[in-house]
Amino acid sequence: MKIAVLNGSPKGELSVTVQYIKFIQKSFPEHELNIINISQMIKKIENNKDYFQEVIENINSSDAIIWAFPLYVFLVASQYKRFIELITENNIEHIFKNKYTCVLTTSINFYDHTAHNYMHAVCDDLNMKYLGFYSAEMMDLLDENKRKNLTTFSQNFFEDIKSNVTTSKCYIPINFQKFSYDPSINHRKIDYNNKKLVIVSDSTSDNSNLSLMVEKFKSSFNGIIASYNLNDIDIKGGCLGCLECSYNNVCIYEGKDGFVDFYNDLINFDIVIFAGSLKDRYLSSNWKQFFDRGFFYNHVPIFKGKQIGFILSGALNQNTNLKEILGGYCEWQHSNLVDFVTDEIGDSNVIDQKIETLARQVIRAAESNYIRPPTFLGVGGAKIFRDAIYGSMRFPFQADHKYYKKNGLYNFPQKDIKTRIQTMTLILLTKIPSMRREIYHKRIKKEMIKPFEDLLI
Repeated sequence: MKIAVLNGSPKGELSVTVQYIKFIQKSFPEHELNIINISQMIKKIENNKDYFQEVIENINSSDAIIWAFPLYVFLVASQYKRFIELITENNIEHIFKNKYTCVLTTSINFYDHTAHNYMHAVCDDLNMKYLGFYSAEMMDLLDENKRKNLTTFSQNFFEDIKSNVTTSKCYIPINFQKFSYDPSINHRKIDYNNKKLVIVSDSTSDNSNLSLMVEKFKSSFNGIIASYNLNDIDIKGGCLGCLECSYNNVCIYEGKDGFVDFYNDLINFDIVIFAGSLKDRYLSSNWKQFFDRGFFYNHVPIFKGKQIGFILSGALNQNTNLKEILGGYCEWQHSNLVDFVTDEIGDSNVIDQKIETLARQVIRAAESNYIRPPTFLGVGGAKIFRDAIYGSMRFPFQADHKYYKKNGLYNFPQKDIKTRIQTMTLILLTKIPSMRREIYHKRIKKEMIKPFEDLLI
């Protein structure tokens, strides 16, 4: 069989992900795995019609497709995202229809599930026959048992194609009823009380719902609100995954475009509002480029302590994966997600009320320095980064290591000596039958709430 491998790494053949594809090719020489470096060649794909057609013909003549990519900030790289957008913009969805497909990713398993969910939904939207995903930790290929696992996954993939197995869809199409938002005039203005507030948008039209919602939000305040449009920022390209920034947080693009200065300016604000339109199962590739390029700060929560709000055009509530991504991003950043406002309700009065409420809430939260306690999204992600940066990733990410060490993020449980001694003492006591009965039958529930007694008197 001929398999088109759509490589999502901006590093092309030097990608770790590609090494997994090469291993599959070595293990199954009877099949032809044709690697197309989508992300690395995205500008040529987008601007050269002949080359774009060559890529599409290659895909069209294949028996199946493997979407292979490293994770970039909860998802695929912005260059890969742009290619997915080009499919719809050029009306070539039929090229992908009924083709068998799977997803292969490499990462440190930080939000790999949201990337898989996204690609699964994209495949369903393209009416492809989805056969699952393989999520590899970056160095898994060096482990014999992991290689066997990858071989089994690949063999099942090839056999299912040959057997013409029936697949089912997991994601139903998004149904967004477009309407024209007509904002009302704000008669009551809010004072932002010396809090610095900025809005970042990717709107392309002054009359779009997104632009009108942004203007409505800005008009809710006394005074001028700072704003940026991503389309006006000089951004030469997406993150290259080169890791040159990992030593001292200096991006390879620094001095070559305007992104670094723009991004560093955002850090000076107390409140940041992100405004964007949904495109396929995410925001635009411009927004993905924003999040990817911000990686020059690596795994440092650069928006720590800030209030974050989202003004979005599109059916967000039909896209729970995107809500999890945006919520997870805020928790990873140690910031406070205040709320989402969208135009999906289709009622201008309700949207007005939601925007005005968001305006009041971000100021109130900023004044009280409120940060919502993290859920598993933030706690689990922080521990993955903590362990990885302390361990195998410490060498490349030396800037992260310095920050984590200085700011107490290496909060390993073994460092809590008092709790360790207490725990070992109690474990030894449970070896005595009478004490074990006393602890588990009579005292454990009371002892769990005892530390709170003095606080509640």
